[in-house]
Amino acid sequence: MAWSQTLEAYNLLDSARASGERVAEAIRSRGAECQVTTVGGDKGSTDFVRVVFQGTKGRSAGGDARTLGIIGRLGGIGARPDRIGLVSDADGAITAVACALKLAEMRREGDPLPGDVIVATHICPRAVIMQIAPVAMMNSPVDIAAMNAHEVDPAMEAILSVDTTRGNRVVNHKGIAMTLPVKEGYILRASESVLDIYQWVTGLAPVIVPLATQDITPYGSGLRHINSIVQPSTATAAPVVGVALTAEVPVPGAASGASQAADIETAVRFCLEVAKAYGGGSCEFYDRKEFDELVARYGPMRRLQTLGQEASA
Repeated sequence: MAWSQTLEAYNLLDSARASGERVAEAIRSRGAECQVTTVGGDKGSTDFVRVVFQGTKGRSAGGDARTLGIIGRLGGIGARPDRIGLVSDADGAITAVACALKLAEMRREGDPLPGDVIVATHICPRAVIMQIAPVAMMNSPVDIAAMNAHEVDPAMEAILSVDTTRGNRVVNHKGIAMTLPVKEGYILRASESVLDIYQWVTGLAPVIVPLATQDITPYGSGLRHINSIVQPSTATAAPVVGVALTAEVPVPGAASGASQAADIETAVRFCLEVAKAYGGGSCEFYDRKEFDELVARYGPMRRLQTLGQEASA
């Protein structure tokens, strides 16, 4: 279980003094190295946190076990001074921090994973609220290019991108859901091994987030997106599966008191089980042969990873 790590991560971030350094201190106290980078934008600043866990057979040790990325996606963990406390949008960061705490403790207790795992997120207790139907959402102080630059590592061979996904009317389920894999502009069919892990961890039938084509294009295109859950896919050739924290009804990303600890803990366990299986070679994010056939028949779709061309007047 990951209850203690989830609650610790929640309490670390539920503060006006929350920062990347505070998170890093907690991770370092468990023997893991943690990098913090503060980046400013026109709406303030945020602290990017990055932790690399070396696997017993991982690339960083000269082995052949694959590297998984776990990215906590969000606009901000708080909206001070407009909101007091953690907002719903914080769940991606809480999940990522809890995963880092648990991985550090597992390694200290003699249970390192076979493959390397890179955990990344950002900590911003003073982000901006933006009004987007159907509910108010959070806006990061830095743009998506900066987020991808600091969170998407070229060493990541597959990515789980965790994001609060409650501000919509298309995922009507309380708990966690997952997206189909996104790779180089293609939305691929669900991975059987990832579906298995979802079922084993939740004890429920899989719930899939319905992605539209515009959801997999970069922010800045002027198109509506369900949220930033698969934005890492615009900056990598690695397959990306989104891990969504969901609700039966639309909940504002800017709402405080809306995070569900049990759902976050489930998301943490799901990410960790995928990390074990992916590095161990028993989990695939997509069918390579089918992907190659798609590209051979229909051509590359990498243009969907770009802003494309401007519409004519």
